[in-house]
Amino acid sequence: MVGSSIVRALDNANASSQKLNQNEMEIIVADRSVLDLEDDSAVKRFFDKHMPDQVYLAAAKVGGIKANNDNPADFLMKNLKIQTNVIQAAYLSGVAKLLFLGSSCIFPKHASQPIREESLLTGPLEPTNESYALAKISGIKLCNGFNKQYGTDFRAVMPCNLYGLGDNYKHDDAHVIPALLRRFHEAKEDENKEVVIWGTGSPLREFLYTDDLADACVFLMEMEKESFHKVALEAGGFINIGSGVEISILELSKLIGKVVGFEGCVRQDPSKPDGTPRKLMDGSRLKSLGWNAATNLESGLEKAYDDFKQGLKQTRNLRT
Repeated sequence: MVGSSIVRALDNANASSQKLNQNEMEIIVADRSVLDLEDDSAVKRFFDKHMPDQVYLAAAKVGGIKANNDNPADFLMKNLKIQTNVIQAAYLSGVAKLLFLGSSCIFPKHASQPIREESLLTGPLEPTNESYALAKISGIKLCNGFNKQYGTDFRAVMPCNLYGLGDNYKHDDAHVIPALLRRFHEAKEDENKEVVIWGTGSPLREFLYTDDLADACVFLMEMEKESFHKVALEAGGFINIGSGVEISILELSKLIGKVVGFEGCVRQDPSKPDGTPRKLMDGSRLKSLGWNAATNLESGLEKAYDDFKQGLKQTRNLRT
């Protein structure tokens, strides 16, 4: 999802370059069918072959609360392998700039809100996604370590919860928005009278449309090295990216029901975990640099739902 959004943002940058009669950049992508990022030798060969100038590291093993809680070893081990292999290969092949994408789950469970970058490592993590958080923290520190030891230009950013085109809608490991979009859609199709959501519905979350994230990533990568790292070092080595708007899970569920056209009711299941009570990023540093999110939540959800329905249509066409 994130990688395809970044490709769209870079395509837009190329289109702008054409209008100005400037040289286009060559965009190189490597999905799972092309490259296994857990294979260090394969990653090294890929970098030696293509010799990229810039790298956007958007790949990771991700999932919702259940997937993280049930598979802690996989989430820690696989993410450590992916980011270590790519960051090391980028250094060895002389990549000029690398952008590492973390996750807002790196912050302490009870961090002061809104969460400033300086909150990192100031308290215990949320237990249900601790392994993923530890991997992402390691990725930030690895980028910072290469910069300090070798003078590289490896940049780390910390997005809030993401959603958008090409999301993962699988029942077992989807994040909250794609999981709820599918649940409400299926409830509507089956003419159910209610949809049950995990927990009390009280936790507050911030969501960012992935095309907005991609725009922010390109914006930050275009900054001069000294300018970016001056701000990042003041913040502890990375910069937050968020929408600045939060919503409770219950209100989010009702909004998704509205977007989907579900006319039943929403019922909470307090026996299931809530996760972190509140998670709002402090995006003041990025805002001070001149960037703001452009997509409000309802319009973003409408785009995501259209994308979900298109995916279902394509799946049905393949089956027939």
